[in-house]
Amino acid sequence: SDVSDDGLVYTFHLRKGVKWHTTKYFTPTREFNADDVVYTFDRLGNKENAFNKAYPVEFPYYTDMGLKANVKSVEKMDDYTVKITLNNTDASFTQTLAMPIGSIYSKEYADKLLADGKAEMINQQPVGTGPFIFERYQKDASIRYKANKEYWNKDDMPLVDNLIFAITKDASVRYQKLKAGECHIMSYPLPADIDGMKKDVKLKVMSQPGFNVGFIYYNTEKEPFNKTDVRVALDMAMNKPAIIQAVYGGQGELAPNPMPPTQWSFNKEIKSRETDIAKAKELLAKAGYPNGFEATLWSLPVQRPYNPNGCLMAEILQADWAKIGVKVNITTYEWGEYMKRAKSGEHQIMMAGWTGDNGDPDNWLGTLFSCEAVGGNNYSRFCYDPFQKLIAEARQLSDMGQRTKLYEQAQVIWHEQMPGSPIGTSIVSVPMGKNVEGFKISPFGAFEFTGVSVK
Repeated sequence: SDVSDDGLVYTFHLRKGVKWHTTKYFTPTREFNADDVVYTFDRLGNKENAFNKAYPVEFPYYTDMGLKANVKSVEKMDDYTVKITLNNTDASFTQTLAMPIGSIYSKEYADKLLADGKAEMINQQPVGTGPFIFERYQKDASIRYKANKEYWNKDDMPLVDNLIFAITKDASVRYQKLKAGECHIMSYPLPADIDGMKKDVKLKVMSQPGFNVGFIYYNTEKEPFNKTDVRVALDMAMNKPAIIQAVYGGQGELAPNPMPPTQWSFNKEIKSRETDIAKAKELLAKAGYPNGFEATLWSLPVQRPYNPNGCLMAEILQADWAKIGVKVNITTYEWGEYMKRAKSGEHQIMMAGWTGDNGDPDNWLGTLFSCEAVGGNNYSRFCYDPFQKLIAEARQLSDMGQRTKLYEQAQVIWHEQMPGSPIGTSIVSVPMGKNVEGFKISPFGAFEFTGVSVK
C-alpha cells in the first residue's frame, strides 16, 4: 500500500489471480477484486447497506477499533486499486486491517444470497479465498474444511486434504481424544495436565508466553463501582498470587497492567497491589461503605487462554472479598448470552479477558477501555477523559517513542482508576501428537493450519 504524506489516504494495490472458493452452494464467475473490498467496508460501516437491512448484525470490532468513526471513504480506483481515506491519522490502521475484521467478503456471493432471500446464510455457509474451503458445520459437533487446491500462495499451500474441528467442550475429554489418537492437536489443556502430557512419549507440547490478560471488570456506571476507592479496595483485597497458583497452576504470571509484558509500551514501573485487607476496609469506609455491600459476580462459563478456570477464580474472589465485608453472589450464563448481556452492561462485576489481535498497544487500551468501546468490549463501561485524551493522541502519532510515553502515562491513570483488575497472563500450551509437523503457536490466539502436516 502507499500512504499519503498527511497519513490520511491509503492506496492499496490488490493481488491478481486470487480465486474465491467454489463450494456446493456457490460457484464464482470472477476472481477477487476491488468491488469485494468496497462492498465489505460498506457492509461493516453502513447500517443502510441492503445486506445489513436484510440481515442486521453488529460489528463491534469495527466500532471498538475506531474504524467506524475514522474511515471516511473507500473508493475503487480500478479493478485492482482501492483508496481508503481516513478522518484522522491512525498509527495502527494497516495492522488493524490485517485482523479478522478486515476479512474481505465476496460481493457476488452476498448479492446472490440477497437475491435468494437467504442473507443469514453468510454466517452458516461462508465463502473466502483462504487455504481451506468450508464444507459443513454441525452445531456442538464439528466443523469440516477441505484443502483449497487453487490457493494463491503456492509457497504456503495446505499440506493436508481435510481439516476437522471436533467441538469438545470438556478439557479432560479433549485430552482423552488426543491420547487415543482421535485428534492430532488439542486446544486449551488444563494446567494440571501439562506435566503428564510432556511425559507422554506419543505427544509433544509446544508452549510460549501468552499475549493475553485475564480481567475482573467493574461496571463503572453502577453504584458502588462508580467510586474509584471501591474499585481499588476490591483490587487490594484480592490475594492475586494465590489465584495465579490455584487457577493458572504454574502456567501463568501476575498481570499488573491491562496489557501483557511482551507488548511494547508496557509500563514496567507499575506493580500489582499487595494484598492489604486493613487498607481496603479503610477505602470502603471512606467511600461510604464501612460495613461493605452485596454484589453479584459473573463467573466465566468457558475455558479461555487468559483464564483456565472461571468458576474456581470466582470462589477465591468470593472468599477474599468477604474479608472486607463484601458479600458476593456468583452467577453465570451460557457463553453467547454472557457476552451479549455484558456488552449491554447488565453486570456489576464480570470476568473476561483478551488475547492481543494486532500487536499495537491501542488494541488493549483503546479496544478495551476507550469511550468508543462502551457497548462493545469495554465491559467496565469506563469513559474517563484524562485517559481518553492520551490514547486518542497516541493513536494519531507514528513515532513509537512518543506513543510509548503516552501509553505509559495512560497505564498510570488506569492503575489509579482501576476500572478492572488485571489478574494474570497465561502461558499458552498446545499439546499434539508426535506425528504433527509445522504447527506454530500464533501470538494472537488463532489456530492456523497452512504448513501443518501429519507424517
